[in-house]
Amino acid sequence: MIRKILKWTGLVILFIVAGVSVATAFRQHLTYTAPYPGIKASADTAIIAKGRRLVLGPGHCVDCHSTVKNVDSLLGRGQEPALSGGLPFKLPFGTFYTRNLTPDSATGIGGMTDGEIARVLRYSVKKNGEAVLPFMPFQNMSDDDLTAVISYLRSIKPVKNKIPDHEYNVMGQVIKAFLIEPTGPTEPVKAVVKPDTTIAYGRHLVMAVANCNECHTKRNGIGQYVGEPLAGGIEFEEEGKATLISPNLTPHPSGRIYGWSQQDFIKRFRMGKIIKHSHMPWESYGRMTDEELKAIYKYLKTVKPVDTNKK
Repeated sequence: MIRKILKWTGLVILFIVAGVSVATAFRQHLTYTAPYPGIKASADTAIIAKGRRLVLGPGHCVDCHSTVKNVDSLLGRGQEPALSGGLPFKLPFGTFYTRNLTPDSATGIGGMTDGEIARVLRYSVKKNGEAVLPFMPFQNMSDDDLTAVISYLRSIKPVKNKIPDHEYNVMGQVIKAFLIEPTGPTEPVKAVVKPDTTIAYGRHLVMAVANCNECHTKRNGIGQYVGEPLAGGIEFEEEGKATLISPNLTPHPSGRIYGWSQQDFIKRFRMGKIIKHSHMPWESYGRMTDEELKAIYKYLKTVKPVDTNKK
């Protein structure tokens, strides 16, 4: 009797595994529909300059889409970092390579329309309809910011650099098949957000451009937010070893910046990377203006205080 039960249990498990395997294989290239934002690249030098500031500064695109180690040094010599991609990210579910953002027609974004590029950033849907991996959280970026970014990318030197396909392991294939879906805006997208030192602009930078929320709000293994906004708690690893936990940025006494003055806050960003294993793009954030940092500081002082010392 026991042998028969074990036999049937084994057959059921085998059937389930086979079913999941087949379903996983069939769901590797699911496609989705999403609107094309009415974004048109501009040749206006002021708009291009704004896009450059966003890409090299608070938007920190350069940190992942360039393999240059010291961008500030390059910029200091009057040279521009090539956003030609190819940086590998080795994660538990596979190895993933950043894309070529230069206007090369064969290997970059030169073969994409403005609307197709905008759709990737706002709705997480690629040109072929597949969902983008959730590594670029710019869905709430304003129309004028998005226009500026695309205008800048169109203006830079094309670089021919064919990027390898992402390499999913078995776990990654299952995640791609059943958990990866497009992510769109979480609130009404503004046409224009005026740069100034207000709390409103600080919120825009924190939540839509610099994306502080992505690392300073605790998330689960598939990227869903499970913690209080900006209260930290994400544990980072290097080669399987824990290196640091993202700090609490809320105005509670247990928070990292509690008691900091506005000038203290700006000064810290001008100091750059201090903690060796920090994942924060300090070099890009250090290019933010004092006005941008003032706005961020003011906004962080308004969020809900969270006591992270509670057990």
